[in-house]
Amino acid sequence: MVPSRRSHRGRVTTRLHPPERPPPSGIEWLLRRLRPDREAALRQYQWRAPAYDFQLMFARPARELAVTRLGLKRGDTVIDVGCGTGLSFPLLEERIGPHGRIIGIEQSPEMIGQARDRTKEHGWHNVTLVLSPAEEADIHVAADAALFCFTHDIMRMPKALDNIFRHLKPGARVVATGLKWAPGWNLPANLMVLYGGLASTTSLEGLRQPWSYLADRVSAFKVEQLFTRTVYLATGIAHRPPHH
Repeated sequence: MVPSRRSHRGRVTTRLHPPERPPPSGIEWLLRRLRPDREAALRQYQWRAPAYDFQLMFARPARELAVTRLGLKRGDTVIDVGCGTGLSFPLLEERIGPHGRIIGIEQSPEMIGQARDRTKEHGWHNVTLVLSPAEEADIHVAADAALFCFTHDIMRMPKALDNIFRHLKPGARVVATGLKWAPGWNLPANLMVLYGGLASTTSLEGLRQPWSYLADRVSAFKVEQLFTRTVYLATGIAHRPPHH
């Protein structure tokens, strides 16, 4: 991965250019499904970006519930991790108001480009977009809350979670939602989860309990299961990760 630097109104962000390489063999592809793959994710969302908002319409009830669970107040700062096209921004803005802040982190140039367009369209001046993988994002705030909305790959990367948690205030509210396997007997539901997982993640690892790494980093942890137990909603209170 070769980074380049661009400036946007005085802010410098990192733009990622995946290196050219031949497509993976069948065995290599199967092995990659066992862990998040940044290069594959960049390719995946390059072609998916134009239709992303339409494809995620089904998730709006879970997104609304997740934002509600954040318990945001006027003036709060929230980190939207893997913010995509900014679908959560309107819901967050309603709660934090013009004096609050949204820090949107996204590694896909195509997705964050749409988030930037959405921000300009609504005239939000309190949104900072960071083009970076979550584990490398340079964040200059101490946030009151963090949202992980349908970001399975990030949820399965301890280094990404640790970087986000280093920028949360003690007692910050953390909420995550996304796909999960339904009980084994529910084959139709699991086929839908498999389809969604293959389209939106690069790793199916941990899909039984996507929240397991998050649970180690919060107190008052709670998990709800929605939509025939194919979607989870996890909440907790941040405590700082151990120093490495």
